[in-house]
Amino acid sequence: MALRSLVNYLAAGPGSLCVVYAAFFLISCTNPKTEVAKSDQAPAIEIKDIATGQKVAMEQFKGKVLFINFWASWCPPCKEEMPSLEALYRELRSDGRFSMLTILYNDDPKNAVDYMMANRFTFPVFADHDGISAKRYNVTGVPETYVIDKKGTLRKRVIGAADWYSPEAKAYLNALLLE
Repeated sequence: MALRSLVNYLAAGPGSLCVVYAAFFLISCTNPKTEVAKSDQAPAIEIKDIATGQKVAMEQFKGKVLFINFWASWCPPCKEEMPSLEALYRELRSDGRFSMLTILYNDDPKNAVDYMMANRFTFPVFADHDGISAKRYNVTGVPETYVIDKKGTLRKRVIGAADWYSPEAKAYLNALLLE
């Protein structure tokens, strides 16, 4: 309520439009939001591994919990969640029931590789050159994460940065792995 009052107060003065946009940006980037109907089948993806150039298809992940994260190397909230993504990846990468796909969104693969190397991140990165996968998932910005169960059902959508190595996130993913 206090934030709304501040925005209303500032909106009355000069530069009000900039202040309103800045407040909206801050609110949308700081509070991860989840929304998804559990009955939705996950859309197909059309991506390439930036390390090998190999195309990846949804069929490869049938029977696995699939963690899809759209991100960009220029995105501060994305950078905020990267250490937790790396920790999650390191913990679950050898579990045959889990796969992680991190997909670049409006970013140059070379910039992403440089960022990954500079920070010693090892999770796989994929390119969505034509943006088809982002469109199919209705990506609104980055970071944006989707969790798909073993049956291919979209179970969770998180808009904004999250701590993917938190006890709550790990418990949620482990419960899906046991289904």
